[in-house]
Amino acid sequence: MSEIYKIIKKKKLDIVNKPIDQAHGLPNECYTSKEYTLIERKKLFEDKWTVIGTSSSLPKAGDIKPFDLLGLPLLIIRNKKNKIKVFHNVCSHRGVKLVTEAGNIRNVIRCPYHSWSYTSDGELVATPHIGGMNKHQTPKFDKSNSKLKEVKSYVWLDLIIVNISDNEIPFEEYIKPLDKRWSKFWNIKDRKLINHANDFGYFKLKAKCNWKFAIENYCESYHLPWVHPSLNEYSKIDDHYHIQGLPNRFAGQGTTNYNPKFKGKKKFPSFPNWPKNKENIAEYVALFPNVMLGIHKDHYYAYWLEPVDHENTLEHMEIYYVGEIAAKSDKFYHLRKQNHKLWEDIQKEDVDIIQRMQIGRNSNAYNGGNFSPDMDNPTHQFHKWVAKNIV
Repeated sequence: MSEIYKIIKKKKLDIVNKPIDQAHGLPNECYTSKEYTLIERKKLFEDKWTVIGTSSSLPKAGDIKPFDLLGLPLLIIRNKKNKIKVFHNVCSHRGVKLVTEAGNIRNVIRCPYHSWSYTSDGELVATPHIGGMNKHQTPKFDKSNSKLKEVKSYVWLDLIIVNISDNEIPFEEYIKPLDKRWSKFWNIKDRKLINHANDFGYFKLKAKCNWKFAIENYCESYHLPWVHPSLNEYSKIDDHYHIQGLPNRFAGQGTTNYNPKFKGKKKFPSFPNWPKNKENIAEYVALFPNVMLGIHKDHYYAYWLEPVDHENTLEHMEIYYVGEIAAKSDKFYHLRKQNHKLWEDIQKEDVDIIQRMQIGRNSNAYNGGNFSPDMDNPTHQFHKWVAKNIV
């Protein structure tokens, strides 16, 4: 057991799991320790289903993109059969990081060190001079045993989700509780209609804080009146309700009064099977560990986190609409622009608050904090998920 884990246990990690009116949050070290973050990388990111990007960001066969997960180098590629695959981004020869920039490979992934080369399916196909000068094969070495190491992956609602340790249940089973919940809003045909906006469909924010603060903040609506006064004008704190998914894989909040005021009379098309009596309902769920989802009658978004280290996080917002016309045509250009600004302004307001929480965790007078027994239930659920899974 590492020293940092001993310290965290000594600070009574079990108190996180107590009833909410008796519980404290996670200890400061869970947000401020570089050593502890390596425990999280293994237990919360490698051992769980984790988002590392979007399928739509690699539209063409041969598109390739590196991704580093808290220092662990991964490689995303769309192969020649148009399927997304994920590999460890390391040459099987001398361990060189293969790809450092996004791009497109015409034929092979070539290692810059000794020019060993791999197909888009990870097959090792070239080993120059391996048997001596101009001898590119040798009976002493079997290329088929040195493929790129593939990572278990799944594409769901455009998200590329990986289970690096290959120890979780199949993703189709993992996502069932949330799928079941959201089936009352949209069905499989509706979900197939989502299209990533070709403009005003993405933004990235840098947060100088631990990734967990973004999830904790997203789970609750308690902060709305003070942090989001413009949002609170049409979706007030008392319009919101808690979402606590069982088994404990997601949590969040919903509103019964989603009704933003955009300029003009034009409206986005809605999902065909969204119930008329739920038109103003929207739900915002954090799927642990690192993606925050929002569903509305007329658009869907995925706000996923890229933890850089224990005190820096990149936040990626991906926005989707119903059908290509809504997502890509000039007809809805100005409406997409307004919706993009709405969500970017809201998320920027949150970034300031969560960065200040990071600073606060440097206080040795803080004991993990308290929870409101009525307002913080989803956030407490996330703390319990972390506490349970880092053991």
